[in-house]
Amino acid sequence: MNSVRAITLLALWVVGAAVAGCTGAAVIPPNLEERVDRSLSFDQLKEAPASYQGRFVVLGGSVLSARRLKDATRIELLQLPLDSSLEPTGRPIDSRGRFLAFQKAFLDPAALAPGTRVTVVGEVTGAVTLALDEIDYVYPTLDVHAITIWPVQAPAYWYRPFPYVGGYWGPYWGPYWGPYWAP
Repeated sequence: MNSVRAITLLALWVVGAAVAGCTGAAVIPPNLEERVDRSLSFDQLKEAPASYQGRFVVLGGSVLSARRLKDATRIELLQLPLDSSLEPTGRPIDSRGRFLAFQKAFLDPAALAPGTRVTVVGEVTGAVTLALDEIDYVYPTLDVHAITIWPVQAPAYWYRPFPYVGGYWGPYWGPYWGPYWAP
């Protein structure tokens, strides 16, 4: 009877550890959860950034550049849609524009290489107009209160396993396998 109980407790412990390991860290810190305005879309923010000044938002995207300024790190991001876990997803063509996030605490720009996917919880501070190629672009700006750097997504490749099996290929390793090699 003791061995059954020990096995049951061990199984419960393994399941508990697995569930705890799958939960991950919260993107929005608990102290900011109530302050975040989830109804505010990026399109609304881009349309009139000054009218949303002081509101907290969650935006995600792909890093275009990161530059250390005198008192902050300026992160230029290409906005991407967020999934249910607040991870940026989609292709760059799905973007609705760019925005700037300013991290006041020291953040080495090398930690944010171009293409890195991040989710930013920040306070809207207005907008900045900067040159983008041959136009003046209005960037909505945020002060970063929390940032989540997502791991690189490895591409999923599909390949045909060897040996090839089919009408032309036969059950061998290639089309020319047989009693002799032929073109």
